Amino acid sequence: MGGIGIWQILIVALVVLVLFGRGRISEMMGDFGKGISSFKKGMSEEERDTPASKAQIEAPAKDVTPAETKTGEPSDSAS
Repeated sequence: MGGIGIWQILIVALVVLVLFGRGRISEMMGDFGKGISSFKKGMSEEERDTPASKAQIEAPAKDVTPAETKTGEPSDSAS
């Protein structure tokens, strides 16, 4: 008890098939496959672009010094 058996999986698959139909399920799987291949293509393009982006990262940083600030006496705003 508490585990998912083969019969529960088959019933869920049957309900999904009835709700969406064969055509819609195959269309969703095709879209899923296109998404996976697009993701892989993007990852391979990122690996090719990595040496160029490393050159941008290794550029020296600008020396930034904070400007002088004048500090006055704290004002009492609780009037």
